[in-house]
Amino acid sequence: MTRIAIVGMACRYPDAASPRELWENAVAGRRAFRRLPDERMRLEDYWDPDPAAPDRFYAKTAAVIEGYAFDRVAHKIAGSTYRSTDLAHWLALDMAGRALADAGFAGGEGLPRERTGVVVGNTLTGEFTRANVLRLRWPYVRRTLAAALKEQGWDDERLAAFLADYEAAYKSPFPPVDEDTLAGGLSNTIAGRICNHFDLNGGGYTVDGACSSSLLSVVTAGKALADHDVDVAVAGGVDLSIDPFEVIGFAKTGALAKSDFRLYDRHSNGFWPGEGCGIVVLMREEDALVAGRRIYATIAGWGVSSDGKGGITRPEVSGYLLAMRRAYDKAGFGPESVELFEGHGTGTALGDATELTALSRARAAAARPAAVGSIKGMIGHTKAAAGVAGLIKAAMAVHEQVLPPTIGCVDPHQVLTDEGATLRVLRTAEPWPQGAPLRAAVTAMGFGGINTHVVLENTGPRRRVSSRVKALAAASQDAELFLLDGGTWDELRG
Repeated sequence: MTRIAIVGMACRYPDAASPRELWENAVAGRRAFRRLPDERMRLEDYWDPDPAAPDRFYAKTAAVIEGYAFDRVAHKIAGSTYRSTDLAHWLALDMAGRALADAGFAGGEGLPRERTGVVVGNTLTGEFTRANVLRLRWPYVRRTLAAALKEQGWDDERLAAFLADYEAAYKSPFPPVDEDTLAGGLSNTIAGRICNHFDLNGGGYTVDGACSSSLLSVVTAGKALADHDVDVAVAGGVDLSIDPFEVIGFAKTGALAKSDFRLYDRHSNGFWPGEGCGIVVLMREEDALVAGRRIYATIAGWGVSSDGKGGITRPEVSGYLLAMRRAYDKAGFGPESVELFEGHGTGTALGDATELTALSRARAAAARPAAVGSIKGMIGHTKAAAGVAGLIKAAMAVHEQVLPPTIGCVDPHQVLTDEGATLRVLRTAEPWPQGAPLRAAVTAMGFGGINTHVVLENTGPRRRVSSRVKALAAASQDAELFLLDGGTWDELRG
């Protein structure tokens, strides 16, 4: 199989503005969870401790991006276009530019533009798009509101005056519909916008595999490179959807955590939502070596499967194993030689048991247990952007030659503690085992029963663990320090 090199990476996830920050957070054991801010979704409108309450959700915690601002002037984006377009477009464009710069193609310079393609994983664009539809639903709101007020005895003159004022107030948060609105609300145009900005002609489109979307985009781009359809590929995913449609939907499936979010744990009970964007730049390995590009890791194989008659929203061991079998057939080696598994990590009792069982069966011939974890324990479930977040973390792990800790696991699942277990959780980061291949694997699963498995390898020379990584690994940072200042004790107490 043609091997695919990861030559550039960029990301923005909760508490992480770059792959380096994401990696250091992983090594240090930092978690990015906060109370869901009212600016994103008012808890008084939607929260209820009763999981059965209609149109409500029961988890107050999420991992959200804070302090991000897209520089539309630097990107030469007109104000009207910016206001009519979902932020998911702009975040993906920003990260694509940063990933290209990281790969040595700053501003797109040096790219083979006719043979550079873009594949972005996304499912529902972003929450702005769904909210903006409310503007066009005004006739329904007007009709139902007028009918209710008529029943209260309002006359036509009073009603007309009220509705005229209320229409302005109702529509004020939403930009007027113009020539940019449709393109700005579509998922596919996220990739098209990147092609447009950098003048790329290799094809740009979006793939939707639900929560497997971004890892599926990497597989799709890798296949295009292997088939020589393109020479450079920009791939990844973006998800800015923490809104009632998704959060309440997950709550009604029982997928949100009712207590603490735990991963691969005896008390796994669901996840907390997250958001973000991750983009990687890919080339065929031989081309990257000839061009002298820095290679974070090489994609040695991939596999995709569906669960067939299994559940639409629940994973199946058989489907998981099929994706793995296909990935290692391409890679030319077996899962028993992989030292790190970056799992999907739903944090649900069924999801964790399914994943750990499948991985354990696949590694039955392994000489020693491999480390297992999931980035969801740090930044929550970023849905369509989840798989590439795990890919970036795993690529950094084989690049830095360090096994990161398993964040979010307190009381390891029975599959991990049984005699002869082939997987283990790490409390702190460890150097890569001496003599072991620098191989890691990443899994993503999505609604609809899709499974995606990608295998990474680093064939470069061994390196020492940096002093920075050693310091981070030695000081677990699973709590926050708040510094308070005051001129007097009373001021300080205030």
